[in-house]
Amino acid sequence: MKNYRLQMEAAKQTYITTWTNRLQKVFWRNPDRLTATKVLCAIGVLILPFVLTGKAFIGVTLSLGTVAAALSETDDHPRGRLKALLITIISFAITTVSVSFLKDYPIFFGIGFIASTIVFVIIGGISERYKGISYGAILIGIYAMLVYNGELNKLLIPTLLCSGALFYGLISLLLLYHKPWRLLEEQLSRGFTALAGYLEEKAKNFPGVEDEQADIGHKLALLNIQVVSALERCKQVINIYGQEVKNQKELLPYLQRLMLLQSLHERAASSHERYEKLNKKVEYKELLEGFAELLHQLSHASQLVAENMLTGASYNHPVSIGWIIHALEIEIEKIPYKDRQLLELFLHNLTRSHHSLKNLNNPEESTSIPRLGQDSRNTWQRIKDQLNWSHPRLRYAIRLSSCFLIGFLIVHFFKQDKGEWIMLTSLFVSQPTYSETRRKLFQRILGTITGVVIGVVFLQILPTQIGQFLLLLMSAFLFFYWLRTKYSNAVIFITIYVLATNSLTSDIGFNILTPRIVNTFIGALLSFLAIRFLWPNWQHKVLPQLLSEAFLNNARYFLQIIHDFKKHSEDDYDYRLARRLAHKSDNALTLSWQSMQVEPRKRKSLMRQAFTLTYLNHALLAHLSALGAHRDDKAIDYLNMEMEISQIENALKEAAKTLNTDEDPDQKTILKPLLIQLRDRINQSNNINEKKKLRLLYNIAGVSNKLLRESSALGNIH
Repeated sequence: MKNYRLQMEAAKQTYITTWTNRLQKVFWRNPDRLTATKVLCAIGVLILPFVLTGKAFIGVTLSLGTVAAALSETDDHPRGRLKALLITIISFAITTVSVSFLKDYPIFFGIGFIASTIVFVIIGGISERYKGISYGAILIGIYAMLVYNGELNKLLIPTLLCSGALFYGLISLLLLYHKPWRLLEEQLSRGFTALAGYLEEKAKNFPGVEDEQADIGHKLALLNIQVVSALERCKQVINIYGQEVKNQKELLPYLQRLMLLQSLHERAASSHERYEKLNKKVEYKELLEGFAELLHQLSHASQLVAENMLTGASYNHPVSIGWIIHALEIEIEKIPYKDRQLLELFLHNLTRSHHSLKNLNNPEESTSIPRLGQDSRNTWQRIKDQLNWSHPRLRYAIRLSSCFLIGFLIVHFFKQDKGEWIMLTSLFVSQPTYSETRRKLFQRILGTITGVVIGVVFLQILPTQIGQFLLLLMSAFLFFYWLRTKYSNAVIFITIYVLATNSLTSDIGFNILTPRIVNTFIGALLSFLAIRFLWPNWQHKVLPQLLSEAFLNNARYFLQIIHDFKKHSEDDYDYRLARRLAHKSDNALTLSWQSMQVEPRKRKSLMRQAFTLTYLNHALLAHLSALGAHRDDKAIDYLNMEMEISQIENALKEAAKTLNTDEDPDQKTILKPLLIQLRDRINQSNNINEKKKLRLLYNIAGVSNKLLRESSALGNIH
């Protein structure tokens, strides 16, 4: 009987441990859910005692401090997070105390509010850490205006707001000390998730339909932005951790994951041929569908890596990938040699991705730590660089402060009820570019109206304070859950949150709804007018410069790839830097074309040319990535092709120069003889490795030639 009890107790303990581990995995798996849960717990603990004791105003004010602290939080090492928390509380205290003591003196308050906005925006340009803190400082100042009451002690509201922020900050800090590498793992996870989406979209090329290639190419360019942005963010966070970690070797596993993500992205972005050519042959349909399935499985594997980085589980590579590759190798051997070449290089690339993921848990031993690019400017230099009328950060600061000034004057002279919502909306809607501001504008207006309607319905259903408290908690959780991924949803729930806090603290009821909507419209309109008439930076004006930078960076990337073929060095920093700059330029081009679509009609004069050049530049980058992905292939070398390499380099540089000339585009055919020569050599060669080398160069030369003609045509139009 005793043994039976011991067995039952052991089984019970195992059951509890299993479910505890599962709950922990669910809790840690989704970064947005984690942040939302932290906010939920902080607000719940702060508000509930005061709601139960009839002092809801104190609890709501504390919760506003929590929201501001959560919105200002940035990715940092625990020691860096502690420093950031101290700076955050100090800046919050200065801002809220200033509001409390100056609110009754409109002139001094207005001057201080506008000046501090410009100062905080400039300070935010120093680094990512200060960017979050300065944004939170502006936000907490507006919250202090919203809850201001001249009859209360001047220090009460600042104390409550800062206490709420401190309480959330300590909860977040304790969780971070529990998992100190969590934020770095989150960023790497986002990178692998973005890569999974890119691979999933690329699978649509197999079987490819020629008429859909431009559309798929455009979608891939947009998804490429997400991958490159994630890589950039990973690099920034690793550098932030590197400043706080004494033993740099602790960073090595994360640097290896970053290097793996970069190499997987390079192979995924590579393109050797237009695969839709083979789709015209019915007998190749199943073979191409096999490539689609391989890309699907690699996408799934990348997503598994992303999830396992968050949960801490070991990665188990899908065995189906190896089977698919083996089957494809057999099928490729059956097709004619000429067509076989179109797919062999690409399969080789994907096979290497398969091996990299398969050996994820057993990386190669490395004695050196890979270098990452860092901003070497000191604090004063970073501030000084922003104090230039052409700098986007200073322009953004002036636009935002102009919105605040007009909003403040409207509130002061027209006695707008809760008019501070004008400033709050302007803060949320105003963005550095016209397209971003316009997108936020519609999301904010539609989200506010939807949130008001839903909020009214729920407040009718839940008229008690406990019901309103639960509605407040739910809306706060969902706001932070959707904030990163779907802003339009987040706006709905922050609107419901505001309605719930209002119902808890006052008897105004639904009379507040009309001014809430009106003030939202005013704030959104001010943001739109500011970006429309103050340095809108129309894309057709910056397009030639963006293209010129893209062509030059592609030329540098091309030369660095060739350099790596000739000299295999352990430190590939220069290569990674050239690749990064080429991808950043490509992203800037894609974003420019995307932004041009929402600009006024008369500003869209170069839409067609912008699309063509953006598509061609991304195609060139795909071919360069294919070349770069083979740079460690010792069977391929370019030692005897200096002339051809030089011609392609000159063509890309010439394309950059012709953007501002009036030369006849028909004369820009300097690569035509090279293309004929390469094609003839491909047809005549019997050496497999030489054919691979020539085909890669031919693809790069062909797209470069098209870019040269199109850029010259754009130069004439511009």
